[in-house]
Amino acid sequence: ERLSGSEREEDDDDVEAALKKEVGQIRASTEQKLRRFQSVESGANNVVFIRTRGIEPENLVHHILKDMHTTKKKKTRVILRMLPISGTCKAFMEDMKKYAETFFEPWFKAPNKGTFQIVYKARNNSHMSREEVIKELAGIVGSLNPENKVDLNNPQYTIVVEIIKNVCCLSVVRDYVLFRKYNLQEVVKSNKEDMQQNPSNLTEEQNSKVVKPETEEEEMSSKELKHENK
Repeated sequence: ERLSGSEREEDDDDVEAALKKEVGQIRASTEQKLRRFQSVESGANNVVFIRTRGIEPENLVHHILKDMHTTKKKKTRVILRMLPISGTCKAFMEDMKKYAETFFEPWFKAPNKGTFQIVYKARNNSHMSREEVIKELAGIVGSLNPENKVDLNNPQYTIVVEIIKNVCCLSVVRDYVLFRKYNLQEVVKSNKEDMQQNPSNLTEEQNSKVVKPETEEEEMSSKELKHENK
């Protein structure tokens, strides 16, 4: 009551400025916590884990790989593979089975169906058995719809199982074979380059054609030569 009018106005201005400053700090802190992409400690060497917000990891990674596969433009030198992770649970068999029963439903629960394969990788973990994990998860997919079939050559879906320490990371991806196991370095190579660098990719049929005589005359000459040798 004793403050003059001007002093009261200055005091109100100070309070308002302090409130604005505090609100600004809260907003900045909240925005930082809710960024679209945020790095998270993975718990394994050479593995970078990026948490996303408001983005479907499978769609994002598939879009990136499709673009690289189409343009054949190399856009990274240091990233080898990029795998989307849609769900996580504890890396213990019972926890994984319980989680997978619900997690696999959008792709494999009747009336949905498809061919599939399971790829498994464990880092800094020794208590899980690769064979047991694949067997149990494949059994769950089969129980959701008996028409789901395993296809190791060109499956519609690939179930990616990445275990890091005591955490199991799961995802179901498309075009795993087409996009070279989601390898960013390999997906940009043309078929010609791939064959030059990996001559072993020739099929047995192709290899057999290489050593066959081209004409009947050559074949007869070959037989005659063998007869003479005998």
